[in-house]
Amino acid sequence: MQDSTDFTEFVTLTAAGQMFGLPISCVQDVFKPTRITRVPLSPPEIAGVLNLRGRIVTAIDMKSRLELRAPESAKPPMAIGIEAKGESFGLLVDAVGEVLKLPDADRKPNPINLDRKLAAVSAGVYRLDGQLMVVLDIEGVLDLRVEAAAA
Repeated sequence: MQDSTDFTEFVTLTAAGQMFGLPISCVQDVFKPTRITRVPLSPPEIAGVLNLRGRIVTAIDMKSRLELRAPESAKPPMAIGIEAKGESFGLLVDAVGEVLKLPDADRKPNPINLDRKLAAVSAGVYRLDGQLMVVLDIEGVLDLRVEAAAA
């Protein structure tokens, strides 16, 4: 019997009650966003831009991005800073949890009944103590197809 030593560390986060995991290798910062500036004519999932230590960061509202319905929270959102395609992004979420080190062998493919919006940004799932942790695929999250608005 062979020991499986392949693990991935995930930063856990919550948006509208759904637990997600983001590979820690993708995460640059965790911060409380302040002064988000709306961008005119941007899609609804773009909350705006903010300045983070001199960098312009595009803030993506994960609840809007995934069309998750949730009551408005009085708590300010948290943000997870990532870098992709030479740009900086902040994923706005309800809460950032702990770091979990999970065996790659335990990652399952997306269930057939997973919501299509979640499936589009999922790189698989883990079943953890009665809840499902959706592993976020950064490429999928950042695939913000902007439909051309009729002028």
